[in-house]
Amino acid sequence: MPPTQKPEILSPRTQRGASLFSDENLDYLSHILDDFLRIPGTNIRFGLDGIIGLVPGIGDILGAMASWIIILAAWMRGVPNITLARMLANVAIETIVGSVPVLGDAFDIAWKANRRNFALLQRTTEAPVTEIRKQKSRDWGFLMLLMLGMLTLLAIPLLLLAYIAGKLFALGAHH
Repeated sequence: MPPTQKPEILSPRTQRGASLFSDENLDYLSHILDDFLRIPGTNIRFGLDGIIGLVPGIGDILGAMASWIIILAAWMRGVPNITLARMLANVAIETIVGSVPVLGDAFDIAWKANRRNFALLQRTTEAPVTEIRKQKSRDWGFLMLLMLGMLTLLAIPLLLLAYIAGKLFALGAHH
């Protein structure tokens, strides 16, 4: 019978603030930020992040600052760097899209970066090493799709600009 492999335990980077960054506290923080209120008669839930995001200019920045607490806790627990990058991407997406008036606020309520990041933290700290390797692959895939999406969004205005420049050039050539 082959020996069973014991799961690798991620060693925390530091023990400072261990009780402050407990799973219960981080779960509660993500709940308060993302889904502790419900619109009556619906299943739509939102939290302080969605409310603060309504304040023009500073609201989304304050929400992002609160979101960093979960990322800091993940870093302190020794979560793989690619997972930290994915967590940062979740907050960046919520902050950037959330800064668009009205539609961004609706996206902010739907995206729930803090709940996503807490789930990533739990997924990584409770998994055996073989599962962490699979998770890293999924995190890389998410970031690659994100980069592809960003490049596509960047290419659209450039293609539109090239099209308009070509039409103007053709129009100028006729005169």
